[in-house]
Amino acid sequence: METTDAPVRFDTKIAVLLRDDLAVWQRLNVTSFLVSGLGSRVPELVGHPYEDADGTAYLPMFRQPVMVFEADRETLTRAHGRAVSRKADLAVFTSDLFATGNDRDNRAAVRAVRRDSLDLVGLAVHGAKNGVDRIVKGARMHR
Repeated sequence: METTDAPVRFDTKIAVLLRDDLAVWQRLNVTSFLVSGLGSRVPELVGHPYEDADGTAYLPMFRQPVMVFEADRETLTRAHGRAVSRKADLAVFTSDLFATGNDRDNRAAVRAVRRDSLDLVGLAVHGAKNGVDRIVKGARMHR
């Protein structure tokens, strides 16, 4: 018999890695955009809809925490390379996207730059806990 008060453990991890020189508004914006991609790639990450005691319905959210890290440009670039080589579920945000205003232009801005030349400001990754830990190695928890 399963108890409802037993701690929930996850075999996977969601991590967002932000470049440490971003303004606060940029960090929040980048994080929001990055995590939006993970639910579309891995639908089982999204839980069930919420409802309050009055019956007001709310949208579902991720079933597990999102860990947010920060690092310098070099660490972020290494993390990107590790994520690509591991074929991890990955979302990227480049500095060019701050100058665009819609999804079409965002995709075009990323498409115009070769992978090794992307000016990354953030990435989101999902995968096995130990694999994600290896991808974000060298980063620190966001402060």
